[in-house]
Amino acid sequence: MASDGEGLTELCLEDWWWATDHQAVLDSNRESDSEPDVFRITREWLTAYFAGERPGSDQVPPLHPAGTPFQHEVWNLVAEIPYGMTVSYGELAAELAERRGGGRMAAQAVGGAVKRNPVTIIVPCHRVVGSGRAFGGYGGRLDIKAELLELEGVDLARFDLPNL
Repeated sequence: MASDGEGLTELCLEDWWWATDHQAVLDSNRESDSEPDVFRITREWLTAYFAGERPGSDQVPPLHPAGTPFQHEVWNLVAEIPYGMTVSYGELAAELAERRGGGRMAAQAVGGAVKRNPVTIIVPCHRVVGSGRAFGGYGGRLDIKAELLELEGVDLARFDLPNL
């Protein structure tokens, strides 16, 4: 976890390719009296999530991820994907294009923004899949994506899964 002192800027597993070194990076198991409230709120959200509960939008910690305006547009859309549901990169691109007033949006551009999501699980990029039966990628490893989707009750039999 990383914070700017007020909002969560990063949530990832240590071995994810984009994990960075921030002043306020804490191991997810470490607690301190002086840690920002956002870490406590994040731990509570994650505890509920991994207990199989569906944390409500009122339980989400403040999010302050660094990114471009386009990335923030995509991440905001991803954050709207309901628990236990999946959306394809193409569907996200079409929704973004519609919200922008029409036109077309490349699924690859959306995929690039999804790939750079620094606040995983809470901004549920694991719910974004390829078209048809394609499972899509995941910065934190496909086996973790599969586990998160299974936790949410998604039927993985509808995807052509690589050997996990």
